[in-house]
Amino acid sequence: MTTDDILVHEVKALAARLADARVSTERRFVGQHDVVEQVLAAILAGGHALLVGQPGLGKTMLVDTLSTVMGLDSQRIQFTPDLMPADILGSEVLDALPDGSRAFRFIEGPVFTQLLMADEINRASPRTQSALLQAMQEREVTISGQHRPLGRPFHVLATQNPIEQEGTYPLPEAQLDRFLLQIDVDYPDRDTERQILLTTTGLDDSAPHAAFTADELIAAQRLIRQMPVGEGVVEAILDLVRAARPGAPEAAGFVSDALMWGPGPRAAQALMLVSRARAVLNGRYAPTLDDVAAMAAPVLRHRMALSFAARARGETVDAIIARLLDERTLGRHAA
Repeated sequence: MTTDDILVHEVKALAARLADARVSTERRFVGQHDVVEQVLAAILAGGHALLVGQPGLGKTMLVDTLSTVMGLDSQRIQFTPDLMPADILGSEVLDALPDGSRAFRFIEGPVFTQLLMADEINRASPRTQSALLQAMQEREVTISGQHRPLGRPFHVLATQNPIEQEGTYPLPEAQLDRFLLQIDVDYPDRDTERQILLTTTGLDDSAPHAAFTADELIAAQRLIRQMPVGEGVVEAILDLVRAARPGAPEAAGFVSDALMWGPGPRAAQALMLVSRARAVLNGRYAPTLDDVAAMAAPVLRHRMALSFAARARGETVDAIIARLLDERTLGRHAA
């Protein structure tokens, strides 16, 4: 077998495993097909995701389910205004030894895991929020001058409530950029809500089963990065990201008036990775323009800021992304 044949065989096997993982997840997290796909894509790409939605939509249950399905150790942190960095990272305590001497002992915080759920992350102070910055970027933390590696793999799935903003601290742009995706969790439609009622209010509680181990997930993440990407898809990603930067030579004409700032190179990297991941999730061996279009909003929406004029006109970031896709990506590269 050639190298390409081996790659195709491995991608096909991974797609089958992911189909099993998706079915197991959606058995509990009913009717949110796109949300499950995006979260799985973020994990496959080796990144973190921010889940934004009103209370009661199952965000916490989704993270708990994924920890089982993906075979990962998990911890949960409920972010509150009085949460301190040591509550996340851990701290050193002074122990008295049997010989009468004393020595410091490090007690690991909940960040030392493989899947960390940061519940209502915007309720903690900026000082506490920043404790996650190094962990999310470097997969390690520095405490008392010592570098301490985190779990392998390491993923943060954070939740945020978009309607209760009193007493919250908006995430700084530097931290938002660490999230590979911002996934908006919307209300279900009527048929889906009916299915949720029938599924979740009876005696039967479908328990998820493990479809991966941690080592198998790491291998899958490595495989995603080996997938080929066509030149048309690469150019489409570059066109989209560069067109969303106000004042840049390649910016779309309406962007300078609509946006205060746009996405950086990390956005293009994220879009490349999650487009590959979505292709595998849908049983394909290489990403297409449809994958780029489907993942553009989750990748870009938290890396762009509306201008005051655009807010006054009632524009939204998602609408601007859709317009950019139509003008710069789907239209130009569809052939």
